[in-house]
Amino acid sequence: MIDWIDVVRLLHVLGACVLIGTGAGIAFFMVMAHRTKDAANIAHTAAIVVVADMLFTATAAIAQPVTGIILAQNLGWPLWEGWLGISLGLYVFIGIFWIPVIFIQAKMRDEARQSAQSGSSLTPRYMRLFRIWFACGIPAFLAIIALLWLMLVRPAIEF
Repeated sequence: MIDWIDVVRLLHVLGACVLIGTGAGIAFFMVMAHRTKDAANIAHTAAIVVVADMLFTATAAIAQPVTGIILAQNLGWPLWEGWLGISLGLYVFIGIFWIPVIFIQAKMRDEARQSAQSGSSLTPRYMRLFRIWFACGIPAFLAIIALLWLMLVRPAIEF
């Protein structure tokens, strides 16, 4: 017989895998498309990235705190103490960077589409958006690595 908490734990781990995997995949494909400087290629890639972020990343981002809270409550772990409190803080930190990225990716897609349709080079606005998008990814990615470490190691941290 399968224990329901094991199913929740599996969903929590799968959600973490989806978050880091989709995030890394999206970053890779966006950077590779950007490097071509081909507006049509970038527009196509960005369109897929926007859908993937909404379908996979958003779903996992919602599931993570739900499954995490269920696990913590079931195991008797206080949410705002020690490694778990730091993890929740990192989760909010990641969200502060990820939420704007959703809108930036859509704007990058639109800018690249306009450039492709007009046959012109990528606009300075697109280039600025890309730099912001890239800059947002660095702290968010480092924070998710730290969060995964905390989740796996669960170090004894007291405030």
